[in-house]
Amino acid sequence: MKLKNYFFVALVVSFSFNMFGQKMVPNVETGPDYVGTITPVYVPSLASRMNELIPAEDRQGEAQDKRSIRGKVIIGKDKQLEDDYFVRNRHEMEQSFRVMPPSLVFDAYSSGSQPTDPDMGVGPNHVLVVFNTGFRIFDKAGNPLTGQMAVTNIFSAGGCCDLTVSYDNAADRWVLSYLFAGSGAIQVAVSDGPDPVTAGWNVYNVANIQDYNKLSVWSDGYYVTGNTGGTNKVWALERDEMLLGNTAGMQGFPLPGLATGPGGFYCPQALNISDDTVPAAGGATIVFMQDDAFGGVATDHLKYWTIDVDWVTPGNSTVSANTQLPLTPFIGVFDGGSFSNLAQPGGGSSIDALQQLINNQAQFRKFGTHNSAVFSFVVDVDATAGKLAGLRWMELRQAADNQPWTLYQEGTYTAPDGRHAWNGSLIMDANGNIGMGYTSMSGPTTPTTIRVSSYYTGQMNGAPLGVMNVAEELIANGNANMPGIRYGDYPKIDIDPSDDATFWHITEYMNSGRKGVVGVFQLAPNTAVDDIGVTSIDAPVDGVLTANEDITVSIRNFGSNDITNPAVQYTIDAGAPVIENYSGTITAGATVSFTFATQADLSAPGTYAICAKTNLAGDTDTGNDESCKNVTNGVLFCEPMALLGCNLDGIKQFVLNTINVDDGANGCNTEPASSPNGYADRTGLSTTLSNVSGSNVYTLQAQQNWTGGAGVEALSVWIDFDDSGTFEASERLISGEFFQADNVLEDFTLTIPVGAALGSHRLRAKAMDTSAGGDILDPCTDFDYGEVQDYTVIIDGIAGVVDPTIANAELLVESVDNKYFKISLISEFTERASIGIYNVLGQALAFNYIEKEGDRFVYELDMSYASSGVYLIKMGDNYSNSYKTARIIVK
Repeated sequence: MKLKNYFFVALVVSFSFNMFGQKMVPNVETGPDYVGTITPVYVPSLASRMNELIPAEDRQGEAQDKRSIRGKVIIGKDKQLEDDYFVRNRHEMEQSFRVMPPSLVFDAYSSGSQPTDPDMGVGPNHVLVVFNTGFRIFDKAGNPLTGQMAVTNIFSAGGCCDLTVSYDNAADRWVLSYLFAGSGAIQVAVSDGPDPVTAGWNVYNVANIQDYNKLSVWSDGYYVTGNTGGTNKVWALERDEMLLGNTAGMQGFPLPGLATGPGGFYCPQALNISDDTVPAAGGATIVFMQDDAFGGVATDHLKYWTIDVDWVTPGNSTVSANTQLPLTPFIGVFDGGSFSNLAQPGGGSSIDALQQLINNQAQFRKFGTHNSAVFSFVVDVDATAGKLAGLRWMELRQAADNQPWTLYQEGTYTAPDGRHAWNGSLIMDANGNIGMGYTSMSGPTTPTTIRVSSYYTGQMNGAPLGVMNVAEELIANGNANMPGIRYGDYPKIDIDPSDDATFWHITEYMNSGRKGVVGVFQLAPNTAVDDIGVTSIDAPVDGVLTANEDITVSIRNFGSNDITNPAVQYTIDAGAPVIENYSGTITAGATVSFTFATQADLSAPGTYAICAKTNLAGDTDTGNDESCKNVTNGVLFCEPMALLGCNLDGIKQFVLNTINVDDGANGCNTEPASSPNGYADRTGLSTTLSNVSGSNVYTLQAQQNWTGGAGVEALSVWIDFDDSGTFEASERLISGEFFQADNVLEDFTLTIPVGAALGSHRLRAKAMDTSAGGDILDPCTDFDYGEVQDYTVIIDGIAGVVDPTIANAELLVESVDNKYFKISLISEFTERASIGIYNVLGQALAFNYIEKEGDRFVYELDMSYASSGVYLIKMGDNYSNSYKTARIIVK
């Protein structure tokens, strides 16, 4: 292994860090950096080619976009000690106004892509849904007019992903964009009519857009932003000519005062016109959130620029200097910028919170007295080491077209019951009400299991500023955890041009597979008279179950009438229903808990499908009557203990794939503090391992610190593949192998059985002094000296290869003062490399992907705000789990 750490004395060696002198376009008004034209290729209508149309391809696995290259988090720079201001100062009107439940809910597509990137446009008679690998057209009742169609029915072959759709209301035309990541371009398709089935398409090739394309409709152009390392961040396309199918102008603009340092993630957005009332030409507004956790940002704020394009004389076109609008401080970074953020319930993988970006899509609307813009981004409302996702949302206003924008209101929305809320999309209706669709699932303190699900809320015009006063309504509950860690990206809300009052929202969830779910609703007072339903099954939960289990449910009165003594039932595995009556009155809008008197026999091991529903005669909406869940009867895991001590014995540092925990120091690892001495439940830490032959052998590292432990201290490791709650001998993968030294990490080979059960399982590691009491081959018995630690491993069937270009790479760490570090991986590896910086507890502090520069990957790390101590660096290939590691000391 070639691994070098260089800590140079400043007097001997000095070098420069480009990171700390980032390239930046001066913050002054400037003209376009690019002027050119784009020419269309005409594609006939779908209706004229029905016998030739190609169905969508279901690509499995992670989308190969470049959103993974993030901005650089400066570790320790944003030291916020208080929870989100708006959460600490919650208004009494928050979520107090009940509106009608959704009028229509349907699954629009099925896809195995990660993420599926759902997006949607709504026209007068059609709904066009797009996802990473295809599109589908519906009527306004949710009936499909086509199957899942391949993007190549409109676009050229060879594209990647990031398919978007907008309905240009003023022109009655559809506008789609599609990324060709390999060539650094997108294609934009504009229909020649309002019916997406019968209309033809003029398709334009737009170069120099590398990733994460967002297209917005404006009065004088279609404006496209993207995640690009080049100077130009915004591209204006000549809308009037594209609507006619002619050759059109194209101009590229920088964003003055925006840092463009190497390896950053940039996702500005142009405001999109929500309806058919367009502003005057010019003043196209670009917005970008700025978090003071990053270099060059002093305080949390919003930047905006305006673009005035002149298609006749491009030399007259300008982009303004940026204007900064201060925002109430927020925490915008999750897990150092990595994708693995929000833990799914029941041990599922942690999925993307969609940090560092404004959610799709920033919307513009004209009113009689002002113009408004609304949008949101995710924040961590918990200032402790815990995480709870909420949505910082805001409305900007300007007095008239082409006037300055001001911050009219901002707030932070959090979901009820301690659930995460993120991936929010906002739009306004004709009355000035704000509708917001969003994703939610169980948070750290949520009492029930809620999988990734779709919800909506809103603000009625006239409500207190900064307050989402509409009570949360459910669109659809997911029934399983999302595979992988990527999620969302493009979910969007749209307003129906037919009435300018109906909101359409799309996002992705699991419903017997990965699906895009559409919800349709209005922000109208709830006028349902008699409408109740079971919203959740709260007990039992997974665990040790008996022959006498209580069935407890939550019943909500959705209507406006109080309901007395309603009938409620439950079934187990679709068997005979148990019917009883709730005793009492459920007032309008209330949710009550009900436990059936008749218990259920769930004593046999296995999974049970429990469904519960209300049986109210005259219920005005029977679609919300029933709720179902699966409950598994499992065995509680044993928790052995060290009877005499664990200060030196046991596991003082543990490393497996992406898990790296503890710093090697002496001391007992007992987690939580209430656990038996020497037992650590670390199942909140997880890593993904392969069960494919050739990719299933891993190096597990562990350290013990007893100086007399060589040949005496031993390690055993089990994985509970059958999730039975017991560790059988057949599940023991390391069997009492001896340590050969002390106070150093030692290598042990962990081989995952080929074809081992997929999914999330518990890994147990036991290390102990074999010369004293205890059995190293028994996962449950107590012992005299040592430790037992539990982790989570996720077994997948994806082949991962230890890349020899990483194995043979050279990792250099250089520093002049133990605060600024230049980290270089010299390698023949040609794909994107990853880098992670972790503390001694294994918590990710910063994570990013890096493009190659010459013969190496270079990352310049600013630790000037970080606390003194030891930190771990892992650099290599995140997809094959091949890394080089090094430790740094910050003084």
